[in-house]
Amino acid sequence: MLKNHHRYWEIDLLRGIAIIVMIIYHIAYDLYFLKIYNFDIHTIHFKITVYTFASLFLLLVGLSLTLSYNRNKTDLTKNQLIKKFVLRGIKIFFLGLIITFITFLYLAEGFVIFGVLHCIGLSIILSIPFIRFSFLNLFFGAILIILGVFLRFMTFNFNWLLWLGFTPSGFYTVDYFPILPWFGVILIGIAVGNIFYPNYKRTFSLPDLSKLKIVRFLDFLGKNSLIIYFLHQPILIILIQLFSILI
Repeated sequence: MLKNHHRYWEIDLLRGIAIIVMIIYHIAYDLYFLKIYNFDIHTIHFKITVYTFASLFLLLVGLSLTLSYNRNKTDLTKNQLIKKFVLRGIKIFFLGLIITFITFLYLAEGFVIFGVLHCIGLSIILSIPFIRFSFLNLFFGAILIILGVFLRFMTFNFNWLLWLGFTPSGFYTVDYFPILPWFGVILIGIAVGNIFYPNYKRTFSLPDLSKLKIVRFLDFLGKNSLIIYFLHQPILIILIQLFSILI
């Protein structure tokens, strides 16, 4: 029987903060896209904020993978752990495919081909050989990020490596998180997890703020980040369109 390990409130809190920023961004984007309010979502400050919190979210994905691995490695065999990670990755990737289908029907142009859920799902599977490493993943992660940034300044005349970061000329989508550079961010998260939470034990001390109401609220969002990410956009669009009708 698996041991019942506690959750680290600070990780859920950070994930909850990233979710809130993401929702705020999508509210602004939806108002802009639906031509209800002309938010300037293309400013450098806006994009830096969005990518900073997207990086935090994906870094926490990597960190959480190490917690899951260290929590289960004494109770599951190697093959069982691999199966657990593969099934988890397939599940999240499948949710990404649902978003692809829905946005294709709703948007047509700019629909999501390889968004954040596709990236997380595939990255969970790709992370299996790296999950035990700490400082080595800092190196691998930095290399992938550098390659990904480099690819952002290039276009190609094919689209079959779109998922990797090779974007064709004229490509447009409302949500794009290719493996390069974002798997690099997840690898750095794995490194952070193995350095600061080895064997599911925090190596540093923190005052316990988990009983504060705001922390409990953010922790709730962090614990349910996947379902919130999956459902928030259709809910936002419905609410915004209803609000625009009422006013």
